Amino acid sequence: MQFRPRLHLPLALAALLSIAGGVALYAQLEGSDRGVAPIDSSTTYEVSGISVDVVGNSADAARDTAWRIAQERGWKALWASTHHLPATEAPDLPDSTLNGIVAGIVVDNEQIGPTRYMATLGVLFDKAKTGPLLGIVEGVARRSVPMLVIPVMQTGSTFVSFEWRNEWQKAWARFRTGNSAIDYVRPVGNGIDPLLLNAAQTGRPGRSWWRMLLGQYGASDIVAPEVQLKRLYPEGPVIGVFTARHGPDGAIIARFGLKVGRSDLIPKLPDEGVRQIDLAYSQALADGRLNPDSSLNEPEPVPQAGVAEQIEQATSELANQPADTGPIPVGTAATFNIQVETPTAASVNEAELSVSRVRGVTSAITTSLALGGTSVMHVTYVGNIQALQAALQAEGWTAQMSGSTLRPSRAAGPVLPNPPPPPSAPAGK
Repeated sequence: MQFRPRLHLPLALAALLSIAGGVALYAQLEGSDRGVAPIDSSTTYEVSGISVDVVGNSADAARDTAWRIAQERGWKALWASTHHLPATEAPDLPDSTLNGIVAGIVVDNEQIGPTRYMATLGVLFDKAKTGPLLGIVEGVARRSVPMLVIPVMQTGSTFVSFEWRNEWQKAWARFRTGNSAIDYVRPVGNGIDPLLLNAAQTGRPGRSWWRMLLGQYGASDIVAPEVQLKRLYPEGPVIGVFTARHGPDGAIIARFGLKVGRSDLIPKLPDEGVRQIDLAYSQALADGRLNPDSSLNEPEPVPQAGVAEQIEQATSELANQPADTGPIPVGTAATFNIQVETPTAASVNEAELSVSRVRGVTSAITTSLALGGTSVMHVTYVGNIQALQAALQAEGWTAQMSGSTLRPSRAAGPVLPNPPPPPSAPAGK
């Protein structure tokens, strides 16, 4: 008969849990399908969604004309958004000036024919060159405190943030923040980000953990924009419900819905949602509704009760102590052995304390203890042994010297006579 080893149930469960935990940890940290680097837009302004339809002598001529038209429309739209006025009131700029301030053209989509060019374009303006034309002085424009962005997407019953790459994370990475009043801190989503900045973190109220995360990513506050995608039927219309949340408690700033007609247009839905959520955050900042939660500040240390009184009392005692006008020993520190009578354990501490108070003594330690007899004390003194003997005598000791050893003792007090015996009682009584 062949016997097979049997694994006990608790051990089997422990092994399965350890394997499952290892797989979950690996799945949350490893893999190439995570992490989207955000676009750096700190040096540019962007105007997007400019539609052009131009006919020319050739495809190249039509495209060049369309791009010049996009530059003009982009400049007027940027001026209008900065001054909160209609675009028709924006000043006209010559093509040479526009070519100098435009940093690039972003092509969202285009259709090119033999003599026709149709496209949706975006225009990037250089901040340093465009700011003076807009009347913007560096440092004057109001900006929020650094906001840590944790985008959360719900599709079906699944909530996901940085656990794996998704369209909502991509949209926030694509968003150009140069025009925004919000200072977004957008994590890449790789490394340890999926463990720290997951969808569950946005629902945790613990302030100490939030303070740790803000310090880790160099932010002062939190925004957690959410989107819930609802598909009416496969390959059909998709509805996105967007929620702009703020702070560690997820306060709702705004909520709205957007819809696209086909599933293949889903990437356009998050981009428009990000743009409108940014407008909601900017409006909340202007209205004073985007202030950081005071509980995110580091708590001040609590002062210990009575410390001030103790310091004042110690200072007063030092000031009231009489000035020591005795001679200050000079010379090289040396070590001597003295013999002290120690009848009890308390007398050992008293002798060490008394000798250590002698002027010029830097340490007094009992090295050989003999209760009820004579103990040996190791004394470090600034001076020679004769000076130590004189210092001990000045403190009330009777110090006898034998060779290189001192034997100090306290002067005995007056001896009282024995009391008389009590009178004896008379006999028979």
